[in-house]
Amino acid sequence: MSTVTLKNIQKIYPIEDGGKKAKKIGLEVNEKGVVAVQDFNLDIADKEFIVLVGPSGCGKSTTLRMIAGLEEITSGELYIDDKLMNDVEPKDRDIAMVFQSYALYPHMTVRENMAFPLKMSRMPKDEINKRVQEAAEILNITEYLDRKPKALSGGQKQRVAIGRAIVREPKALLMDEPLSNLDAKLRNQMRSEIIKLRERIQTTFVYVTHDQTEAMTLGDRIVVMKLGYIQQIGTPQELYRNPANLFVAGFIGTPQMNFVDGLLFKDGSKYFVEVSGAKIELSEDKAANLANKGVETCPVIVGMRPQHVRIANEGDPYFVGRIDISEMMGSETYLHLNVNGKDLVSVITETKDNRFFEFEKGKELKLTCDGALINVFDPETEKNLEF
Repeated sequence: MSTVTLKNIQKIYPIEDGGKKAKKIGLEVNEKGVVAVQDFNLDIADKEFIVLVGPSGCGKSTTLRMIAGLEEITSGELYIDDKLMNDVEPKDRDIAMVFQSYALYPHMTVRENMAFPLKMSRMPKDEINKRVQEAAEILNITEYLDRKPKALSGGQKQRVAIGRAIVREPKALLMDEPLSNLDAKLRNQMRSEIIKLRERIQTTFVYVTHDQTEAMTLGDRIVVMKLGYIQQIGTPQELYRNPANLFVAGFIGTPQMNFVDGLLFKDGSKYFVEVSGAKIELSEDKAANLANKGVETCPVIVGMRPQHVRIANEGDPYFVGRIDISEMMGSETYLHLNVNGKDLVSVITETKDNRFFEFEKGKELKLTCDGALINVFDPETEKNLEF
């Protein structure tokens, strides 16, 4: 069993340069210092894969380093397997960490790099060799065991760094943006390798990234952070379909969700949104959520994902968009449209009745969005009105 629990975790750094840099990016600065992480609460289950995601400066790496013991916790409690860890040394926490920079010893072979933490714990040589060999087979680096790091590619170095961590058979494996130094092709490949690794070693993962694609493909649950605060915790599907606020809605999903001004109005038990002249009825589920929250007619920010903005069929409520830019992306076309002076993106999938050459600059299209796929946000609080 390898559970990790964070209760009311706070991290405050001393103020430098009067807090100018912190204030510039929006972090809270008080008399105690710069608040990097505030009121962080999270229960991580045994063998769960948790991803901390957010822009630079949101506190995700600081949180990971507090779990590892590399950063002191200002206040709050950290438990690993129900044991309080606040004052436990990193070496005694039975966790392993993989860094962005690989951190391999250049004068050692791959085998020696992977064996090093086991030698430091004075493990018998036979057990060390067994664990290194097993880890190398899992990561497909057996043929590189006698090479030095300088003879390896970036992806191979990262596999070695992961191997050095997993030979310890830790209770939790912490990974701090491990793929950010790799090119796009290698990142895709390594994501697949990490998924396979997770299935093989059956440990608890805490993974930090700024890349929402990594978060969506790897995590059982995702913790979205902004300026030291948790914005939302949920499965990839929950965050994609039911974002808690404008920040999560805009951060999760590619291309970014469209946001347009609209009016939400109630008619009996039904709810509608009016967008650029189109009156779209929301689904029964969404209407029920809004009714439970006591939402009445009000101005809203309407969120529509580009994949959900489609060409209207006969009889559909529609708004008109004029094509500014058409990007051919293989089986899809990204249309950048002007709707009443506002930018809006639609992702159109090619079909036998729908060819890319039809989407010329300046052409006007009748567009709509299914009412089950629309999100509505409060313009002042920026919160999703359904939740």
